[in-house]
Amino acid sequence: MPGDGAAPALDVPAAGREEAATAMAEAAAWLGSLSEDQFPLAAYDSPLHPDAETERLRWFYTPTEHGGLAIRDQSPHQQSLAMRLLATGLSTAGYATVTTVMGLENVLDQMEGWTVHWGRQRGRDPGLYWLRIFGRPGDRIWAWRLGGHHISLNNLVVAGRLVSTTPCFIGADPATTELLGGTLRPLQGPEDTARQLARSLDADQFRRALLHPSAVSDIVSGNRPHVRHGDTMMHMQDLWRGPFEDPDLDRLVDDIDRRAEEGSGYTESDHARVAITIPPKGICGRDLDEGQRHLLRRLVVLYTGRAPEFLADAYDTHYASDTVLDLVHFGWAGSTDIGEPHYYRVQDPRILIEYDNTQRHANHAHSVWRDLTSDFGLDALAEHRAHVAHE
Repeated sequence: MPGDGAAPALDVPAAGREEAATAMAEAAAWLGSLSEDQFPLAAYDSPLHPDAETERLRWFYTPTEHGGLAIRDQSPHQQSLAMRLLATGLSTAGYATVTTVMGLENVLDQMEGWTVHWGRQRGRDPGLYWLRIFGRPGDRIWAWRLGGHHISLNNLVVAGRLVSTTPCFIGADPATTELLGGTLRPLQGPEDTARQLARSLDADQFRRALLHPSAVSDIVSGNRPHVRHGDTMMHMQDLWRGPFEDPDLDRLVDDIDRRAEEGSGYTESDHARVAITIPPKGICGRDLDEGQRHLLRRLVVLYTGRAPEFLADAYDTHYASDTVLDLVHFGWAGSTDIGEPHYYRVQDPRILIEYDNTQRHANHAHSVWRDLTSDFGLDALAEHRAHVAHE
């Protein structure tokens, strides 16, 4: 994807990539615990196989079937092994956030009166997170993903090194939950930091940052395998693996999308206004003061901090550079008032970050971190194929 200037090189220690890949391969011994019936669901062909690669690039964040072996369909021991593999793809804080979001399915089930079914026995199910491995751990090329409602984690290993951890999607519904003596907000940091940055802008800065007075009803990049200039928001009907057997569920999705569009008030021209663009929209880091730059940098690393620590540290160092931060753009749509629908975007030649909290009266958040240069590790795979072709 062309960018607003070249993406500055990200210096990631090879030893970190190798240690992460080794930890993943060891944890992927989960495969050895599976029965003959479970194994075909969990183990897919190598990413080098075209059909397998097509499936690997199909990712979701809706409560649809994500592909793989569901946590609920595993024994307690197998579940423990699966969670061990999940943890290798995240920082300690990232793992805590993801598993909290998974548990929120119980809260959401109660909020909806246990009435939503989505064509399965339990509509909101903390066990319906699917794990799938592409290729075999230890192969030169292999990958794994975990996905379910509001979670999608995608990892690729090439030549014994972890080369990609994106797209990385984390949502929360409800975004805010009252606890005894406190409040649970899994995405509190990314939301509050962005709002603080938006509120710190003076009138001219905010004018440059403002993408639209009203918030778009979902992240704009959706679950596309590739992000391109001019992409507009994907509608709800396109965010599922396929049509439902029950036509009532198709009508339900249509109704959710209709109500979301009515709530945002968006027309085609509004969607075009907040489309993904190269160069990015919004205000760039070079036009912010030191305090605002600090908030922008913190916002970026709250997303890249989801990754294993070695990679999170590399991003932390990367965005500490003034030259790098100068290229980062911040865009906002909607109200800056707490509890009101809002959307923001952070973008530079490398990263695309999106966050929206609009649905369910601004208590249903989506957030995604994507790498415009290396989502799914496609650049590393292309390099591998080119090398093999010239051997």
